[in-house]
Amino acid sequence: MAKKTPRKQPSLQNRKARFRYELLDQFECGVVLLGTEVKSIRAGQGSLEEAFATIDAGEIWLRGFHIPPYDHGNVHNHDPNRRRKLLLHKREINKIEPKLTLRGLTLVPVKVYFNERGLAKVTLALAKGKTHGDKRQDLKTRDAKREMDREIKNR
Repeated sequence: MAKKTPRKQPSLQNRKARFRYELLDQFECGVVLLGTEVKSIRAGQGSLEEAFATIDAGEIWLRGFHIPPYDHGNVHNHDPNRRRKLLLHKREINKIEPKLTLRGLTLVPVKVYFNERGLAKVTLALAKGKTHGDKRQDLKTRDAKREMDREIKNR
């Protein structure tokens, strides 16, 4: 019998999150999705660029996560921009909530992926917004590191 090669699971990443925010703490949580949403994400469609999470009545909700309608769906396809419930333990939500209200941090989704069991997971990060100067400093350090690596490689 032939061995099955593990199939690469699709994942969506928020690449601009690391540029716009300083990521402080990360949490892995489940997400409640409809069937056609799961099929669209497995097809590699979706955008986390404008997504953020909020806490409403002790529950965390993901907003602004655009999942386009499934191509082969029917009239019961999902709303592309609906809010989606995130699944976290109550103690984790209680740990996050004061940081959002008192310290002015933001919950930003960094990655959406499927785990080994085939369940959709979202990696949330507590983030602090960067200023224009912070972004410039990051670019300078990245360029300096690139130059040092280039010099070491050429020697």
